Amino acid sequence: MTPPADGFEPAAEPADEPTLDTAADVPAPADDVPAVSVDDVPLESGSDDDHARERALRAGLEDFELDDTDRALLDADWFEDDAAPGRAPLPVLAVVGRPNVGKSTLVNRILGRREAVVEDKPGVTRDRVSYPAEWSGREFTLVDTGGWEVDVAGIESKVAEQAEVAVALADAVLFVVDATVGATSTDERVVELLRRSGKPVVLCANKVDGPSGEADAAYLWALGLGEPHPVSALHGRGTGDLLDAAMKALPTTSAHAELRPEGPRRVALVGRPNVGKSSLLNKIAGAERVVVDETAGTTRDPVDELVLVKGVPYWFVDTAGIRRRVHQTRGADFYASLRTQAAIEKAEVAVVLVDASQPMTEQDTRVISQVVDAGRALVIAYNKWDLMDDDRRPFLEREIEKDLVQVQWAPRVNVSARTGWHTDRLERALETSLDSWDTRIPTGRLNAFLGELVAAHPHPLRGGKQPRILFGTQASTRPPRFVIFATGFIEAGYRRFIERRLRETFGFEGSPIEISVRVREKRRR
Repeated sequence: MTPPADGFEPAAEPADEPTLDTAADVPAPADDVPAVSVDDVPLESGSDDDHARERALRAGLEDFELDDTDRALLDADWFEDDAAPGRAPLPVLAVVGRPNVGKSTLVNRILGRREAVVEDKPGVTRDRVSYPAEWSGREFTLVDTGGWEVDVAGIESKVAEQAEVAVALADAVLFVVDATVGATSTDERVVELLRRSGKPVVLCANKVDGPSGEADAAYLWALGLGEPHPVSALHGRGTGDLLDAAMKALPTTSAHAELRPEGPRRVALVGRPNVGKSSLLNKIAGAERVVVDETAGTTRDPVDELVLVKGVPYWFVDTAGIRRRVHQTRGADFYASLRTQAAIEKAEVAVVLVDASQPMTEQDTRVISQVVDAGRALVIAYNKWDLMDDDRRPFLEREIEKDLVQVQWAPRVNVSARTGWHTDRLERALETSLDSWDTRIPTGRLNAFLGELVAAHPHPLRGGKQPRILFGTQASTRPPRFVIFATGFIEAGYRRFIERRLRETFGFEGSPIEISVRVREKRRR
């Protein structure tokens, strides 16, 4: 047996309280204790000894004060959710236009919530981002794009390429023009590209805040795209008529969208700026799905992409880099950080990317803490491994031992997003973490484990009293959460001791564990 941890010395057990029995043959409850029938206990996989132990401990627990919440927890039924069938591909409506004409504002207006990052300056949106939308009972996919410009270089050219891809994969296009400025030479070049695509186009004359602006919208007839629909995306004026026209242009079934299955697990790629999240997504997807640039903070809106990793489908979510002090950021960077936190909450497992070629920072550990606090499964990926040298390796090992001592349970993968080295190993790490995240321990087996643990290393005496563990159960998975009924407060150090032993016995590699204690007193006779 491993020596006691955290200074837990053996202590005598009071004889007048029920305790966890370590023997395989659990005695039947006493005659004066109301027994719990087998039908009252949820059936779980395990041996007959586990079931007998659970029934005996449940019977002894009835001697203590239990409220309705306790009984609901003890009598909870467990079942596995079946994967939902895939949905038919929805028609795709792409919103395009030159920079700063209000595309993302219009997307938020159509969605009815602030989903896309918006700021009053050009070039905020860079990737093509898909959102599920609905109008008049019809569901469709709305795609927000970055500003479409011609004859540009650098990051602007990559943004324009993503806009062109969005048009190629769309069933209809919503072309947004600033009515207060009128049709520019860039708008006319975009019109030529739209005509060559052959897609139905609905013309939106944005920033028409009142009747006086409708005359400016009328000049857009000259673009040759049909009737311009005067709209104020900021105030919502005219958006209903615009969407009615868009629904007429959209087909009932998509000719370009793929089937969107509901079963694949959601994986969030998170980390501080410029650690290679977007590069890793592009390498795994096998295509230039998101804009990549050496400038830190390129990604702002979370981007979803269905990717097959060794034949297993996953929803990968590329996120904006989490900066050191979010409260000191402004504008688009601030709202991008909020979207990243929301993406972590929606994901099931997070891959935290760390720049292996640079010393670990407080920012890296803060990102990992965000994932653990959100209760999500965790994989740590050390990116840019191709830039590592022999002098850097011993320093990295010391950094891992010092800064990641609290998450030694998380699987680590060394990768290079630029070359694709070892990116195939992510699938095994993701599968391991998700399996642990879903792990369910039968109640009888859990109490047998707790009984052996308490017998070998009892809780230390405090104030002349020793809290006793009466019963333990797993309240939920995703993440695994355990509830322990005890006669007194269980110290945080002893809880950490229980967590370590849980991991040693049952694994839980890659998943956080939550342990809560409910102190219950004996009934007064």
